[in-house]
Amino acid sequence: MNEDLLTLIDRARTAGGYLSVRDTVRLIEGGNIVPDPFSVLISRFVTIGTGNLFHPSVVLEARAGAPLAIGDRNRFCTGTVIVAATGPIRIGHGNQFGEGGFVARTNRPDAEIRIGDGGRYVGGVAVFGLSRLGSGSQVLGGITVDGCELGDGRSFAEPDPDLRGGVLKGQGTARGLRIAAGEVIVGEGGFLQEKLQRQTDFHPKPG
Repeated sequence: MNEDLLTLIDRARTAGGYLSVRDTVRLIEGGNIVPDPFSVLISRFVTIGTGNLFHPSVVLEARAGAPLAIGDRNRFCTGTVIVAATGPIRIGHGNQFGEGGFVARTNRPDAEIRIGDGGRYVGGVAVFGLSRLGSGSQVLGGITVDGCELGDGRSFAEPDPDLRGGVLKGQGTARGLRIAAGEVIVGEGGFLQEKLQRQTDFHPKPG
């Protein structure tokens, strides 16, 4: 690429608060995988571990006083947008964000999002408010998660459903719900706490 054009691109990126293409490439040098650094926008306030995979068209934003911290070995599929605007977002290790899009945003007072390890959030998930998605939790489908807590457990690969993290499945809005390990709420248009079920209702125990 023409050096003058790259300079112009980097100037535009840094003016918007994002890492330059050159600095994005340094994430690769630090052990991350970024196949197309031109299409990935990462704020200079974001902290990132190692072994993460960033597909094209991923946006990670953070502002001073609202940190976005990312651990190791996470997979950010195309269409992932994570914005820490009014409060922190902290992401652990080994999670999958997308396929099908994923949005997490702290955009109102007292908002804070914490995501543990080994979770799976696919199919058009959006997370807001004061939300905690525990280790091994899953959100599957076009679901808006607002102020929910999904309990810690093992990942979806665990053969015993009683030991997996909390799950939301379906489509609609889930607000203010508490789902412990081994539990699931399935919704179509909305999610209600009284609809809580055991994951074994859908995935019998092995043996």
